[in-house]
Amino acid sequence: MKQTFTYRQKAREMLIVLLPIFITQLALMSTGFFDTIMAGHVSEQDLAGVAVGVNLFYPFWGSCLGIISGLTPVLANLYGAGKHEKIAFIVQQGFYWSLVLAGVFIVLGLMAVPILLPMLGLEPRVEYVVQYYLLAMAYGVGPIFLAGVLRNLIDALGATRITMGITVVTVPINIGLNYIFIYGAFGAPALGGIGSGVGTAIAFYINLFLNLLVVSRLQPFKSYKVLHSLPRPLLSEWRKQLSVGIPIGCTMFCEQSIFGAVGLFMTVYGTAVVAAHQAALNFTTMAYMIPLSVSMSLTILVGYELGAGRQLDARRYSRLGRMISLVFASSLAAVLVNFRGAIAGLYTNDPVVQEYIIVFLLYAIGMQLSDGLNAPLQGTLRGYKDVRVTFFLAVLSFWIIGLPAGWLLAHYTAVGPYGYWIGLISGILAGAVLLTLRLRTIERRYEAQAVGRASS
Repeated sequence: MKQTFTYRQKAREMLIVLLPIFITQLALMSTGFFDTIMAGHVSEQDLAGVAVGVNLFYPFWGSCLGIISGLTPVLANLYGAGKHEKIAFIVQQGFYWSLVLAGVFIVLGLMAVPILLPMLGLEPRVEYVVQYYLLAMAYGVGPIFLAGVLRNLIDALGATRITMGITVVTVPINIGLNYIFIYGAFGAPALGGIGSGVGTAIAFYINLFLNLLVVSRLQPFKSYKVLHSLPRPLLSEWRKQLSVGIPIGCTMFCEQSIFGAVGLFMTVYGTAVVAAHQAALNFTTMAYMIPLSVSMSLTILVGYELGAGRQLDARRYSRLGRMISLVFASSLAAVLVNFRGAIAGLYTNDPVVQEYIIVFLLYAIGMQLSDGLNAPLQGTLRGYKDVRVTFFLAVLSFWIIGLPAGWLLAHYTAVGPYGYWIGLISGILAGAVLLTLRLRTIERRYEAQAVGRASS
């Protein structure tokens, strides 16, 4: 990364950081996209089983990766300030606590899943798929958490093209492994939806290996020697790092878990509605990769500029990122309007499920536009390391506004299950308004601090 002076230069620098992140995130999500499609073509029960498993696993898994992502603004800030000597220590301590986090994640999952599954009232085949899909995924949690620490180091130094390359290599392998274990190709057992969990867990190990290869062999990462002379674990440093990471992870949990909760609420409407909801949500999540990538880019660029003491440049990146996000979100919404029938056909051959998917995708348009406003604001605030208030705003917008509104609409109006999507859209929009107000407060605070330093 380098200092920029005009909006044109900033746009170029943002695209340099953004495009690899977007390709990386799109490739990562394409795995779930193909998992869902392949499971849907095994049976309706396998599609529903993977859907419920995803709704149980990914909110917690994504939240833990969100905690690890707290390393990005810390490392980007150090890099911008030229404090390179501290970077290796931060990463090495991240190795330790990320493994502890993985252990806690697995133990809590093993305790909670046997209690939770009987409460959902699923069909026997669906419950079986959920249980063993989650068990397979658990084997890959530790490796992907360690890989997440290394990926944050690579991204924080602005080398997002490298993480893109790792993902572009890993994802086709993942999809191929999933195909083998779902359908039983090349003599492997045909595991149905469970096979997608087996293939993904194996791919997590491959991802870790590639990240280790990069930081041990390529410059500038090799010079930091993060894999050499590991220091002893230092709990005071863990607390410092987690003070940034935990609020980010909790915020992501608020966002992701609400989708998981809605998916579980959908079970009362039958397997066809669950399958259709998951298919539409799966496609919407793919589309969300653009605003999410803008958000991640802003965290890196804003953190870098603030580390270098350039508050005005940080504000300009924030404005530019919001504009880019909204333009792309609007373009994708237009695609969704015109091709929702064809998109539904990708997920299933069942005409009943297809009809449900088409209607859900109409509501997905509103969600896409709302995310285009919300996500860049979150990324900017993370660049400022303003994460605690952002977490409380996420609780307010998603769980106090969005989910109750959706539940009331689903139960007391004629829209039925679609009411939950209306509630989700309302929560995202409310969050965008609150985050805008918070960002203005933070920017004024930084301006006042800059004026105070100049006058002294």
